[in-house]
Amino acid sequence: MNKLFPTSFAPTIAELLPKQPLHFKGPTLASVSTMLFLSLITVRSVLHLFLPDGGAQSIATIDSSGSSGVNIIALFGQWGASQLLLAALLWVLILRYPGFIPLALLVLAIEPFARGLAGHLKPIVTVGIAPGAALNWVAAPPLLLLLWLSLCPASPRR
Repeated sequence: MNKLFPTSFAPTIAELLPKQPLHFKGPTLASVSTMLFLSLITVRSVLHLFLPDGGAQSIATIDSSGSSGVNIIALFGQWGASQLLLAALLWVLILRYPGFIPLALLVLAIEPFARGLAGHLKPIVTVGIAPGAALNWVAAPPLLLLLWLSLCPASPRR
């Protein structure tokens, strides 16, 4: 049984693609935190997919009143669908093969950097501060810490 915290703080990179993916060797803290974060990602995806404006104006404060507003709303809805597919895939992966929790965390940790790069290359003009922009860099350090923790053993080596 895994402990809440690691027994050693020496990460093992090989755990990104474990030989026995049915068993997670990292701490329970990492697996529970991954599920909580993935729950937030799932809710975010559903909001973008099902809100009437895709969250473009109501959440991200993007002016969608002009003639191209319908396109912005459509893009947010399609983005929500893509996010939901990724979230569903990660849920299946970590629930069926818990040993891949570090790999799922790697994907989740890369996302803020990828979105930050995309936002830098193609900035979006907003009326206020969008939660995605405000929380993007707040999410990165905890995700990197969780990734590191997930690669540290929490059960005695056999």
